[in-house]
Formats: sequence, C-alpha cells, structure tokens
Amino acid sequence: QVQLVESGGGSVQAGESLRLSCVISGYKYTTYSVGWFRQAAGKEREGVSLIDEIGRAKYADSVKGRFTISKGNPEISLYLQMDSLNAEDSGIYYCAIAYGMVTTLDPSYWRKWGQGTQVTVSS
Repeated sequence: QVQLVESGGGSVQAGESLRLSCVISGYKYTTYSVGWFRQAAGKEREGVSLIDEIGRAKYADSVKGRFTISKGNPEISLYLQMDSLNAEDSGIYYCAIAYGMVTTLDPSYWRKWGQGTQVTVSS
C-alpha cells in the first residue's frame, strides 16, 4: 500500500523560510510524478510544484523563484524548500504521487495523498 507522510510545517514570519519533507513508501514502479499542493482556509486545493522521476520540475506562477522542489532516490522522498514566505503561502501542504508521468498541477490527476502539514506565515 502506498503511503505518504509529510513533515516540516510550522509557523514563521513573512520573509522567512521552511523546508517540507515527504517520505513515500510502497510505490514499486519506476514511472511517477510527485508533487506538493496546498489548501488555504476556505479555498480549493491548488498545485504548488511537481517533479517527475528524472527530475523535471514545474512550479505554480505564485511560487516561482521562491520555492524549490527536489527528491531523493532510490526511496522516493520529496522536499520543498520555501523561501521568502508571505501570508498568502499559509495553508495545509500536501504531498501527492501520480501513478505515471503527470505534468499538470490539477489536483484531480493525482492519485494518492498524504495527511498534510500546516504552514502558517504571519505578516
């Protein structure tokens, strides 16, 4: 069974940084995309960034130049370095995996999700 466990959330001031981590276990295939999503209170879940198994990354416009996604091998581990945080970055951050190569940040295309980790940025 595929499982995802996030960690690294917290409360910071605007302009500070956080690094999120996600460990993905139980996925036994070589083709995949993994990504980060977030959901602010009262809003729909939105895609933040994704990376595929060979390291090609994609970012939402709102985080380009501030966030960096990376992953580890051979065990799938996923990271999100978040710099220059602002209040609009607050929300619950989820990691997710797509069973195959997915290049869209539309949450409906993603198969399995973690429980999420809270990020709160105070201005």
